[in-house]
Amino acid sequence: MSDTATMDSGPALGRRAFLKVSAAAGGGLAIAATIPMAAKAMAQGGPAELNAFITINPDNTITIIGKNPEIGQGIKTMLPMLIAEELDADWDMVAIEQGDTNMAKYGPQLAGGSFATPMNWMPMRQTGAAARHMLLQAAALRWGVDIASLSTEPSVVVHAASGRRATFGELAGEAATLPVPDPSSVALKDEDDFRIIGTPIGGIDSPKIVRGEPIFGVDTQLEGMVYAAYERSPVFGAKLLSANTEAAKAQPGVIDAFTVEGNGNAQELVDGVAVIASNWWLANKARSVLDVQWDNGEWASHSSAKYEEDARRFMAEGKPQEELSAKGDVDSAFASAAQVVEGEYSYPFLAHVAMEPMNCTALVKEDGSIEMWAPSQTPQGGQTAVAQYLGVEPDKVTVHITRMGGGFGRRLTNDYMVQVAAIAKQMPGTPVQLIWSREDDVRSDFYRPSGWHKLSAALDENGKITGLKDHFVTWDIDGGAFNPALMPVTEFPFNYVDNVDYSLTKMPTAVPMGALRAPTSNAIAFVFQSFLDEVAHAQGKDLPTLMLEIVEGAEAEPDTMGFVGPQPGFKPQRLRDVTRKVMEMANWGQPVAEGRALGFGYYWSHQGYFAEVVEASLSERNQVQVHNVWVAGDVGRHIINPYGALNQVEGSVIDGLGQAMQLAVEIEGGAVKQSNFHNYQLPRMPMTPQIHVDWVKSDHSPTGLGEPALPPVIPALTNALHALTGKRVRSLPIDTSLFA
Repeated sequence: MSDTATMDSGPALGRRAFLKVSAAAGGGLAIAATIPMAAKAMAQGGPAELNAFITINPDNTITIIGKNPEIGQGIKTMLPMLIAEELDADWDMVAIEQGDTNMAKYGPQLAGGSFATPMNWMPMRQTGAAARHMLLQAAALRWGVDIASLSTEPSVVVHAASGRRATFGELAGEAATLPVPDPSSVALKDEDDFRIIGTPIGGIDSPKIVRGEPIFGVDTQLEGMVYAAYERSPVFGAKLLSANTEAAKAQPGVIDAFTVEGNGNAQELVDGVAVIASNWWLANKARSVLDVQWDNGEWASHSSAKYEEDARRFMAEGKPQEELSAKGDVDSAFASAAQVVEGEYSYPFLAHVAMEPMNCTALVKEDGSIEMWAPSQTPQGGQTAVAQYLGVEPDKVTVHITRMGGGFGRRLTNDYMVQVAAIAKQMPGTPVQLIWSREDDVRSDFYRPSGWHKLSAALDENGKITGLKDHFVTWDIDGGAFNPALMPVTEFPFNYVDNVDYSLTKMPTAVPMGALRAPTSNAIAFVFQSFLDEVAHAQGKDLPTLMLEIVEGAEAEPDTMGFVGPQPGFKPQRLRDVTRKVMEMANWGQPVAEGRALGFGYYWSHQGYFAEVVEASLSERNQVQVHNVWVAGDVGRHIINPYGALNQVEGSVIDGLGQAMQLAVEIEGGAVKQSNFHNYQLPRMPMTPQIHVDWVKSDHSPTGLGEPALPPVIPALTNALHALTGKRVRSLPIDTSLFA
């Protein structure tokens, strides 16, 4: 079976249970996705709910549920587009509502991993097609005709032979009483007939955002609500000894102050002191008089400088602790090499700093249940964590999903949800809104891991790579199916070099780590694409030429089973296509403006293939200036919403440039040195280049776009700087003194 057929078949859809989840090998999840299709017979004249996602009103307006959390990636608009396409709805008559957290009704609800498109491409379409079938069946019964003789126009069922027409609103009440069709049996549109998929559509919430309407988690307002601030140790792993809560209670507007004991899980609840006040400013101000005493333990001696010293020593000693992956005879390859290329690369911790700091609102009720308003990327995980902490069943935890002012992976971890639950537990009957300050947000993150790599490549007399080694110094992180401090065991070009040894040395730390946009890829792409650029120059070539040579004649790798079903294996042809496309876009190999140079970067992550070229220069003060970025991407044969796709690529490029040029989190005394935007400076508009985006349409089902465009831009920039100056950037963020 071809890879296209494998992906298009998608998860098999059951008739009633639209989602089944089971444990998979390696601790992951195997998901056969469908959607609960329990239709409800509605009273004549009222709205008709055809399934969990679609409600049609008599006036022919349609409400479609957006099930996944919206963090700015456009998913609240895109997923309903899939439903509306197969329903054959009039988009102008469609309203979209955010669904609450409900696994049984909606299946997995998450924003992360660029999973939304591959996970929902078929199920959402089948949801719309099943509802359309019910409307056709209702019309066939009403008119006494064969269903095959009917067709639809936008929100209208048509019987061409008799000229009869009925709107969806007129038929919906009858349709809702009919048996639910097997989703896998309903006919889907010919993709050539799409009129919504592929159409640029603005974000459904964009007008509200422009008007400043209160749609974000921090905007939640409830009658009688109080505000909470949470003081925790700046030193990771510290234990609370004492706090002067009475002094805090004496401050203006303060209602209460009390200590909270952590549950031993930094991803849920650490020791702290809650201060409750009539407004958040007063609560946050009262923290200054708490005089908290902490037991910082061994971690107070940790620092970035010491980590750097230890990592460099481990690499110099050349004795890795463990094997990550290996094949062939690496020692022989290096012993017989005509040339050896070596390079040491490193990258720092990074923070997420979403524009909306962490916040959550909770109301504990008299019966022990809790209602929450949570800007979470994984609200179902937060629901489970809160239920476990409170000792109640998950159905006692109601979670309303709010719009988020950014996430980038930070809101995959729900510590702020458990914190507010612990606080609200002490104040039953009173809604409590917990808001983190920006300082809390920067210093209490789950950081993108730092790392160090010592790479070596053995070249034969023809310049071919015959051996490759990487000694990766990283972090000792316990448990979990996903470790953000690791790298893929077959990191490119592992499968295309005969002799490879990837090995690890792990260091202990209490710094909490997590996924940041394009996790692992955002660091590993810099390391390997920069090093391969070194190898290419040693061969007298450029990087795109080397990349094409490495995969010349290579066959497509087999698909495997992954988190969202079939995980497509690496397809060398797709690498070739985006590489050639971006070279054409950027006029690669042609002269550029004086004082400027081009650099190339490629990466495959989150099922997306991206090749990018950066045009850069240096100012008179040796400041890096990026003028143009060309991006060629292959995410399948459909760009579902071109507006959203362009926004995601442009945002990824800007994020990546910011990471490369100026972002780093430093540890000093066991705590984060940075505290706010003055010393953790996100990219601003003046540093934003012209970004040129084009697509390579391949015969594969569409995949996600939130992340895969980010990794290549970083090595493309550093490789451009090498082409410009002859100086190799081997550590991030870029130290401009290198070019002095």
